[in-house]
Amino acid sequence: MSLNVRRTVAGILGAGAFTGATLFAAVPTAFAEPVPPPPPNCTAADLAGVASGVSASTSAYLFTHPEVNTFFTSLHGLPHDEIQAKVDEYFTANPQIGAELKNIRKPLQDSRIRCGDVDSDGDVDIL
Repeated sequence: MSLNVRRTVAGILGAGAFTGATLFAAVPTAFAEPVPPPPPNCTAADLAGVASGVSASTSAYLFTHPEVNTFFTSLHGLPHDEIQAKVDEYFTANPQIGAELKNIRKPLQDSRIRCGDVDSDGDVDIL
């Protein structure tokens, strides 16, 4: 058998093996259930709109409550665990402020839960 014939046969066999492997790998996905669409009003644009509204409301709250604005501004640059401890302490000492800020954030939390944050890590898992 000449070198060219061997190369041609090897190429055909290689291409056939590759095609077979590709088709074999694709068979399970062909029968898998499709990913369900997100619930209504759960697109990236919807979530961005809710986040934008929460951000604007938080900004307005901080501008109209300078002492709260000063507190949160003072946290800049601290380690995350220290920030969390200081915020918890602040909300314990100022429960009304904590409740007001929690109410401002509620639409975003509700959207995340409704739209698929199934593991409660703050990320929408189905988009």
